[in-house]
Amino acid sequence: MSRFGVRKVFTISMLLTSIVTGLTGLANSIFHLKICRVMLGIAEGPLPIGVTSTINNWFPSKEKGIASGIFLSSIKLGPVITPILGALIISVWGWKEVFFFFALPGIILPLLWYVFVTDRPPSSRFTNQQEVDLINEKVNDIQEGNNAELGYKKIPYLDTFIRVKQIKTLETTKSVYRSWNVWGCSLGYCFQLGISSLLLAWMPTYLLTEKHLSVMGMGFVAAAPWVGAVLGNITGGIISDKLLAKRRKPGMMISALSTSVMMLLLIYAPANPFLYAALLFLTGLLLSIGFSAYMVYPMSFIAKDKFPTANALVNMGGQLGAAATPFIGGIILDHLGWNTVFVFMAGISILTFLMLLSIDEPTKINP
Repeated sequence: MSRFGVRKVFTISMLLTSIVTGLTGLANSIFHLKICRVMLGIAEGPLPIGVTSTINNWFPSKEKGIASGIFLSSIKLGPVITPILGALIISVWGWKEVFFFFALPGIILPLLWYVFVTDRPPSSRFTNQQEVDLINEKVNDIQEGNNAELGYKKIPYLDTFIRVKQIKTLETTKSVYRSWNVWGCSLGYCFQLGISSLLLAWMPTYLLTEKHLSVMGMGFVAAAPWVGAVLGNITGGIISDKLLAKRRKPGMMISALSTSVMMLLLIYAPANPFLYAALLFLTGLLLSIGFSAYMVYPMSFIAKDKFPTANALVNMGGQLGAAATPFIGGIILDHLGWNTVFVFMAGISILTFLMLLSIDEPTKINP
């Protein structure tokens, strides 16, 4: 994306994702289905990077956390809505038609994206100079002659704890790859998204076999963390943008600590569907509070034309965690049981917190 531009790469990625989704409905063997799944992963890979790069280019820093939270909430809303839509389509037509219906929006939306969303606000025919200055945060410079809005007031004890520092903007690909702040953020996202994926993969089985819930009760309870995640992502964006004045690490650290506590509480929670649903809702909310911060964190110290590279590294860490953690959880389950799986998730959440302690909070601070 740094070379060819977000607009072109994102549009092509959306189109290819939709085409492969439609082709999945035509698969007539396990081999063909596996090929389609691999192609789908390759096609949709640039999508999250394209969205976060667009947020970085099109929003002022005081709104980037909220914008990222809304984007991530839409991702978590998918697992809540699509099974219902899929079930309706299957009941009327069949399972293959699910892929055809889901492919259609992705044929139309890329065209709208290409028409309305350019790589940079100045090149869009829908923006004026005042809007461009607002996005690039030049309005306050003109009106006040300083960068008071770009920085923020000190919070002494918090800023010391989260290692607030003024660091030089990284303007080369080499400097991005050599930045521990980028890699530390990537590893933290790896562990946290891994927990989310493990819950998605194994929670229905756990509720049926260990808590002995009915299938209907399992469906109700298993959806709870994703409803919480929708709220958590937006809440996290508001906290980092508004309450903490663009500090990103606190939300990430709150998520890590609170998630470790929730994992331990889930071990001993009674098999009451409503109580367990409430705990899982709270788990999804707390786990997701920091997710938008992971997306926004590199924006404050990476040059905009190099941000796609940094975001790719962070997203790569998250996807590796999402792929590996359910597999690791299955191995633990085979040999040590469910309680150890929850302890494992609590452990890597604590490890996330320790990892976050080692990276800086890059910013400008007003006295």
